[in-house]
Amino acid sequence: MVTIRDVARAAGVSIATVSRVLNDAARVTDDTRERVRSVVARMGYAPHGGTRSQSLRRTRTLGVLLPDLYGEFFSEFIRGIDETARQHGFLTLVTSARREAHEITAAVSTMRGRVDGFLALSPTVAARATLADVAERYPTVLVGAGSDAGDIATLAVNNFEGAATMMKHLLSLGHRRIVFLRGPSGQMDASERLHAVREVANWYEDCELRELHGEFRMDTAYDVVTLLLQSGARPDAIFAANDSMAIGAIAAIKDADLRVPEDIAVTGFDDIPMTRYLSPSLTTVRMPIYQLGERAVLRLIETVRGGETAVPVHHEVLPVELVIRASCGAAVRMIAQSDADGRPLTPLG
Repeated sequence: MVTIRDVARAAGVSIATVSRVLNDAARVTDDTRERVRSVVARMGYAPHGGTRSQSLRRTRTLGVLLPDLYGEFFSEFIRGIDETARQHGFLTLVTSARREAHEITAAVSTMRGRVDGFLALSPTVAARATLADVAERYPTVLVGAGSDAGDIATLAVNNFEGAATMMKHLLSLGHRRIVFLRGPSGQMDASERLHAVREVANWYEDCELRELHGEFRMDTAYDVVTLLLQSGARPDAIFAANDSMAIGAIAAIKDADLRVPEDIAVTGFDDIPMTRYLSPSLTTVRMPIYQLGERAVLRLIETVRGGETAVPVHHEVLPVELVIRASCGAAVRMIAQSDADGRPLTPLG
């Protein structure tokens, strides 16, 4: 069966452009319109019947697929989504689809006909093929998927620069035995942060980097750090790939009758709201969690209101900030910010 992706490839245009032509939308030149129509006729492409009826009968509802619903990160992300949607007259259907392809397929099937578009957070590489099929039928935005997601609109943060700058900061404070608590394998945010940590560690001959699997979970981080300390291997610092794991690590350190940061420094990534109220307050990489949800929804709504079935493909990356608080052992509180173009953050000493 010929798909809209096949037509776009044969015509040398994006899926969004084919969608505009099929829906007689504006913003398409006459030459492009004729070329696409010619390819459609030659290949015998017929839009999915459900897609056509869906494009004509709007529900003013957006489907949101999240890998989890627990924790402050997801609460803040959903807040950005829901408040923005309501401001523009839309509602949201939110479900936990985890990261497996079959769970995403089941969630999409349940929502089919009830939503105008989909927003998916942190899909694994294995799940992208499923979401690519969804994107052929519904406006779709992937958050935290990376720029290699193909013909699907994506929104992400500068994970590499954020993690690299945190590592440079820890090393500048004299920490050399560093444990990195990793996120889930196959998840793009986790992979980019891991890549940055490894690259920076390789720049320092005396850096002893050890990686532990924390899976972005507080309880898992607590368990692996507890086992690490029981083994007698005490690091100078623990860099957790998200704040939930950092909180679990701090609890494990305190339960081992050690102090943060005097005995072991701890840092995280995300800057969820509670991190500034911890004791000690958490040094972390601040990412615009609320804004991620807000921007993704605005792109979906713009596409839906324009009568198109595909979000224009654009891979947008938002900058991050390094927020220095007490948990890393630094003598002062500082913030280093990447610029709007996502260039490297300034290493701190």
